Amino acid sequence: MNMFASTLYRIMEWITRFAYVQLLWICFTFFGFVILGFFPSTAAMFAVVRDWIRGKTDIRIFKTYWNYFKTDFFKANLFGIPIISITLLIGINVYYIQIDISEHLTWTYIPLFAFMFLFTLLLFYLFPVFVHYDLKIFKVIKNTFLIMLISPIHSLLIVISLVSLFWLMKSIPALAFIFGGSIYAFITMWLSMHAFRSIERKKGSV
Repeated sequence: MNMFASTLYRIMEWITRFAYVQLLWICFTFFGFVILGFFPSTAAMFAVVRDWIRGKTDIRIFKTYWNYFKTDFFKANLFGIPIISITLLIGINVYYIQIDISEHLTWTYIPLFAFMFLFTLLLFYLFPVFVHYDLKIFKVIKNTFLIMLISPIHSLLIVISLVSLFWLMKSIPALAFIFGGSIYAFITMWLSMHAFRSIERKKGSV
């Protein structure tokens, strides 16, 4: 019975942690009026999750989150500029193709959707690389791209995990509001750190 109670307590403790970080992510995003808050708030969420994965489960969540948020506020917003720019560019191209479905544009579908697929994979690694390595913005993007290319198995596992998570939260929409962002951060951060360690071991064996 004690073991059951202890296990139940641990489960409830982790549920509370994920829900709390999700709440902080939402609040700090709006604290920065969304535009200036989304990227530093998301980076702070990934950084807290990274601490958990590294065994620092006893950290003071609000204090740690706030420290990451304010420390990386400007860098994270600069980091967001190329991401937003590429996303807008993709959106414009997709919109243009939809309103002009003439045959001479059909050849653009394959390269555009291939680029969209690669960019989506890149997004999965961007925040984990941003919080795990102390790099300049350009090197964050460059290293993220290289890690994505040489980690196909981890990329596949991320896709499978997130698709499963999507269908679960589609079935129970309330879960997306309570845990969506924090669970996404945990899955991508955990698998990304495995990719980082794999790459570091390969470098060490050379």
